Amino acid sequence: MKLSSIADLPAPPLKRDMIQPPPMFKIAKYVVYDILRNRFVLAYTLFLLIVSMSFFNLESDAVKGMMSLLNIILIVLPLVSIVFATIHLYNSYEFMELMLAQPLRRSDIFLGEYIGMAISLCIAYTIGVGIPVLLYDGSARGGILVICGLMLTLAFVSLAFLATVLARDKARGIGIALLLWFFCTILYDGLVLMGMFAFSDYPLEKAVIGLAFLNPVDLARIAMLMQLDAAALMGYTGALFQYFFGSGMGAALSFAAMLLWIVLPLWLAVRVFNKKDI
Repeated sequence: MKLSSIADLPAPPLKRDMIQPPPMFKIAKYVVYDILRNRFVLAYTLFLLIVSMSFFNLESDAVKGMMSLLNIILIVLPLVSIVFATIHLYNSYEFMELMLAQPLRRSDIFLGEYIGMAISLCIAYTIGVGIPVLLYDGSARGGILVICGLMLTLAFVSLAFLATVLARDKARGIGIALLLWFFCTILYDGLVLMGMFAFSDYPLEKAVIGLAFLNPVDLARIAMLMQLDAAALMGYTGALFQYFFGSGMGAALSFAAMLLWIVLPLWLAVRVFNKKDI
């Protein structure tokens, strides 16, 4: 057979060694393997699983079980995510210094750590909460509850990484992480209520909706309550949330805001880490 040009030559077969995953995914794979063997993560997964199964077995209605589980998700999940991620990243500085000696970009190393941490905690949440929720209520309501918890986990891991790169001292970094958790889960709602009482003579409908976007915990809480038909228990505010967040535009905006809470702190953390002397 006569070949008319070089283009007619058969292409050489691709070898498996020629296709290599990006460095960040190799680092993430190592981090996932390391974290999933951690006893604390195993205990965290077991705790979520026991609590979830207990709530669903104690309540005859799956919706009531999810309502009880909601408080655990909104308080324990952010606390574990931000504190564990902060401590792990500080303990990984020696490993990161070793990686920096290699011809690797700083952003790849940092994002590899983030991806590995995020995947590990999401696996723990999926096993501990996601599987029981989907077993007892496999509807879209249960699916949204699981998705909200996953996004909340990712958001607080991003905040943990930001807190870590902002403070060189480990104790100070953990303190910043705890302060962020306390502000988002407890203090923020109190400040909002004080503002509503102080300016009760003014129309605050749009302001209240806008303030909800400034806290990832509030966004997750509202999205879950909308699915659990609990807005009626919140009075006029619940009706307002139902009107806005129950619409397609409101749901899209809340989803976009949660994505922003995940991406923006991580982006800031990467920028700081790229300029940081470790």
